[in-house]
Amino acid sequence: MKLVILDRDGVINFDSDKYIKTPAEWKPIPQSLEAIARLNHMGYRVVVATNQSGIGRGLFDMTTLNAINDKMYRALANVGGRIDALFFCPHIGESHCSCRKPEPGMLLSIAERFNVNLKDIPFVGDSLKDLQAASAVGALPILVRTGKGEQTSTSNELPKDTIQFTDLNEAVRHITSE
Repeated sequence: MKLVILDRDGVINFDSDKYIKTPAEWKPIPQSLEAIARLNHMGYRVVVATNQSGIGRGLFDMTTLNAINDKMYRALANVGGRIDALFFCPHIGESHCSCRKPEPGMLLSIAERFNVNLKDIPFVGDSLKDLQAASAVGALPILVRTGKGEQTSTSNELPKDTIQFTDLNEAVRHITSE
């Protein structure tokens, strides 16, 4: 099975230090939706793995998260794309749960759900936490310099096998050319 895992905020849509709390605040990064559609059309399953601590912080509830994700799904459908599954962690960092990236729990759940070994599966993210989670399960950490990615690219803690691209569109070009 061809599988790609994506973070949401900062990879698919613009991020905000104040969280994406409403559907109106969810705005796709140019060409990100078309890049996902290209993956779909080339036979890839696309899964989103996203920390959503705004729920744990009381900034928004599950109904609102579902409305935000529904907006993303509709926008993708308009360009011929889809997300095959969306996994999220609603906990705050201080909860020390196993599903919040950089912990590998969310990615292990994806592996179990899709009955796949994550070794060398591309995981595209914009934060060090995304890359560390990918590395923890043997996935290929791909950093995009959208969202927090430009700042993350200067970290001395990047997993050694991290590859970097300007945005999701460029990363997908690389993934689909292999």
